[in-house]
Amino acid sequence: MDDSDEEGGRVVFAERLNLASAEKTSLISVGVDIGSSTSHMVFSRLRMEQRDGQYLAVEREVIYDSDIFLTPYKNQKTIDSEKLGEFISGQYASAQIRSDEVDTGAIILTGLAVRKQNARAIGELFALETGKFVSVSAGDQMEATMAALGSGALVNSREIGVNVMNVDIGGGTTKIAICANGKIVGLTAVDIGARLIVFDKNEVITKVEEMGRFFVREAGLNLSPGKVIKTADCEKIAECMAIRLEEIIALRAPSSKDEFLYRMKPIDWRGEIDALTFSGGVSEFIYDYEERNFGDLGPFLARAIYRRVEQTGYRIMPPVENIRATVVGASQYTIQLTGTTIIVTDETLLPLRNIPVIKPTFNLDQSEIIQKNISEAVIDGLHRLEQTDGKQPFAICFDWLGSASYKRIESFLSGVVTGLAKHLKNSQPLILVCEGDIGKTLGTHAEEEMSLKVPIISVDGITLQEFDYIDIGNVMIASGAVPVVIKSLLFPGDNELGQNFKKSPMEKIN
Repeated sequence: MDDSDEEGGRVVFAERLNLASAEKTSLISVGVDIGSSTSHMVFSRLRMEQRDGQYLAVEREVIYDSDIFLTPYKNQKTIDSEKLGEFISGQYASAQIRSDEVDTGAIILTGLAVRKQNARAIGELFALETGKFVSVSAGDQMEATMAALGSGALVNSREIGVNVMNVDIGGGTTKIAICANGKIVGLTAVDIGARLIVFDKNEVITKVEEMGRFFVREAGLNLSPGKVIKTADCEKIAECMAIRLEEIIALRAPSSKDEFLYRMKPIDWRGEIDALTFSGGVSEFIYDYEERNFGDLGPFLARAIYRRVEQTGYRIMPPVENIRATVVGASQYTIQLTGTTIIVTDETLLPLRNIPVIKPTFNLDQSEIIQKNISEAVIDGLHRLEQTDGKQPFAICFDWLGSASYKRIESFLSGVVTGLAKHLKNSQPLILVCEGDIGKTLGTHAEEEMSLKVPIISVDGITLQEFDYIDIGNVMIASGAVPVVIKSLLFPGDNELGQNFKKSPMEKIN
């Protein structure tokens, strides 16, 4: 085994499709979450174990978990990168870890942190880790999905067999995901959050967001920056927010006057919700984990929504993670592919780093492949990972089933090309990653039979999932192989899930 700390992480080379003889290794990983309201970091030691020819993260030891830090701003839209940098440096010092000791990690940007100017400034803070870290700019849909994963709602729905709704209440927005049988069946997001109104230690209002002004008016109040906000005012505003959230939790169709609150389409799934989990900053108060006052509506909104949930009889399932219900880092390992199973039509394109992976729901076990179904599955996958603008390359992962006849391959690839029309028009490469032994066949067909004018990379023998990212290295001259680094975003482990859930009436938390 060649075990070296190169840029891009620890590289473990292997013969053919099997990993090296060493069965275990460890990585130091960092999870960084920077949002509109709060930021935090967690440092972990991952124990990687070889199972079925792959390295998997089988154990995570938290080395250091930072305090929650209110994201600093220079003005209403621009994050103060200098102050944020001081926070980040301080966390490395507190964890007693140097940046060059970190093997891999993930930076999740949400809300205003996604804005180009802010994202660029934040990226510069991690310049030394370039190549090691996966950077994810998450919009509402992806953020809701990651919260469902991080809170444990998704896995609990599969392992315990209950329909779980995760309600992620943050500073500016609330994201909701319904999980059934290990799948997300409904997502939405609304402009309800604890920091739509912010005030100082003297209860003098310092900021009121646009949606904050709406709820102030709805509560029959006249409040603006510079005025004092009373406890009774906070309770009235929080109650107005909680009424809206209760309607969403009950899966009621929104009235026409409430549609403007939605940042995504309302959930159209209809079924019985067996349990609720809460995540995000407000959940700290719902579960009675936090007592401090952060100069916002957090504790008031928590009490209002908890009271309404209690009255309606919903059960609450404690989350695996609450305010930190997001990635806790990234695992990383490398396999080496033989040259006979791949096709790379333009080697000058390599190396590629941090390519996001989508895994569309293809029905390839049918004798006939329907082109329209393939293209729709690709488009759905693009929407899930918010990759619809065609400006970034990504990899499509799938498991080929059935025969590799000309007709089936032609229908499959035609559907993929149709679904990727915007990306291919922007000259993004076609990157196919197949679990079955058909990578070269697919790549050759796309190049020779379909005469695609974009670079084609088609490999096989790799199992990937959504929220994986891959680095594809240069073709190795001696063997014709291509090293592929696989980086998997880490969420709380399965062994932590489902331990505290009882199918009984919800008990009071406070």
